[in-house]
Amino acid sequence: MAIILGIESSCDESAAALIGSDRTVLAHRLAGQEEAHKPYGGVVPEIAARAHVQVLTPLIEAALEDAGLTLDDVDAIAATAGPGLIGGVMVGLVTAKALAMAAGKPLIAVNHLEGHALSPRLADASLEFPYLLLLVSGGHCQILRVDGVGQYRRLATTIDDAAGEAFDKTAKILGLGYPGGPRVEALAKTGDPKAVPLPRPLLGSAEPHFSFAGLKSAVLRAAQSGAHRPEDIAAGFQAAVVDCLVDRLERALSVSSGSTSPEFPSPSTPPVGVAQDELQPLAEVEGRDRKGLSQGPSTSLGTNGGGMVCPSEPKPKTLVVAGGVAANGAIRTALEALAARHDMGFVAPPLWLCTDNAAMIGWAGAERFALGLTDPLDIAARPRWPLDPAAEAARGAGVKA
Repeated sequence: MAIILGIESSCDESAAALIGSDRTVLAHRLAGQEEAHKPYGGVVPEIAARAHVQVLTPLIEAALEDAGLTLDDVDAIAATAGPGLIGGVMVGLVTAKALAMAAGKPLIAVNHLEGHALSPRLADASLEFPYLLLLVSGGHCQILRVDGVGQYRRLATTIDDAAGEAFDKTAKILGLGYPGGPRVEALAKTGDPKAVPLPRPLLGSAEPHFSFAGLKSAVLRAAQSGAHRPEDIAAGFQAAVVDCLVDRLERALSVSSGSTSPEFPSPSTPPVGVAQDELQPLAEVEGRDRKGLSQGPSTSLGTNGGGMVCPSEPKPKTLVVAGGVAANGAIRTALEALAARHDMGFVAPPLWLCTDNAAMIGWAGAERFALGLTDPLDIAARPRWPLDPAAEAARGAGVKA
């Protein structure tokens, strides 16, 4: 059994874990920063980076002690190398490099999103490739086809805000504090999801992507009106997010099964809920990377970043959800029902594995290590690192996609 030391520091959690290649979590230590960021209503990058510097080494020492191991017993060291807040990412990656150099161990630079994408395989040994993944967190909202380690096909992304970002902003609007997601969910349980009319952006649209900026603005207007109870706004907002996620996944499942046409609206035909002047012509998007440099013809699926799966490819048999927002109970329930309607299995990691943690980084490291995938010590930290670099830029998403 290979043993991987995993290190996570991409946002506001510092974490270290020892993971066995047989899926054994030998140790896991995590230090959050909720109290440090609470006065600001969100994560302050400089505060987060300084906190990582202070606690990461003690966390690693404690995790090794918990597992009854020394650094000599570790086969490789895996650390988040991006995407994330670059200060925090650098702290974790430099720490991993120093340990790898000192102990003569291989370094594995892990994409934080791949950590989320593979985390369900840590919890469920029966989960096999390929699977359809909804990766939904504070910074990302994507539908991906996962064909293997390092093999990702992006079918949809957000053209503005991520779902988790919308949860946090809704919590701030309602005065619920930080972190917002769990507090909105708790308040929503006492409200009426039908009491406040809120939009479902892009619902029913042939465009494959997500949009939550308009929903967030509608929440603000509802709160400012004074006509609605906070719990009803929270319940209505959560219901709208669930509807949007299910609708976009329904589309992705229909397209992947070949039951609908791969055609998308022309640039002259706005998707549902999008004004004509908000559209960026597809000709301005196709063939460009996120810095605007020409890449030539795209190799991703379909027009505008979400298209048909090749008929020769096996259809995914399992719907998987991962990321911090995957801890939301209403979302998990709705996705499980969606999977059942499509005769698919459904896998969601346990709640502790949804939010940022080092176990998922260690497991992604173990999966890569088993394939002989290691990295040089001069590898750079990356604030942005798409799982599918070949995917076409989505309208309005820019470098966030």
